[in-house]
Amino acid sequence: MRATKGAARNKAKKRLFKAVEGFVGGRRRLLRLAKETLLRAGMFSFRDRRAKKRDFRKLFITRLSAAAEMRGLRYSRLIHGLSLAKVGLDRKSLSELAIHDPETFDAVVALARAALDKHDAEVRQRQKAKTA
Repeated sequence: MRATKGAARNKAKKRLFKAVEGFVGGRRRLLRLAKETLLRAGMFSFRDRRAKKRDFRKLFITRLSAAAEMRGLRYSRLIHGLSLAKVGLDRKSLSELAIHDPETFDAVVALARAALDKHDAEVRQRQKAKTA
């Protein structure tokens, strides 16, 4: 007598149909369509978990750019100044500061501006020494 997959197959199908609840039409009722749709959904969710990180980073940068412009500084100069001042805040926390705690963000911008001024003075001094 040959062994059949019986109970295991039923359990696998039950698990699959449980996963496709909420899908529409045959994608919920037909085994092959349900498998294909679930596989495709998994691919989209894998891709979009990464895209979500990119999208949020873009949003943080846009917010920071607007907040920096309001304070008379370009985004790139702000980030450069923060790296010179060795401020280890990431873009997410900086954008949250800009929205929810403008006074603290002003202080951070002041730190960046001071570091930039110091750096620019050093660069000018080096250039002057080079031409003399």
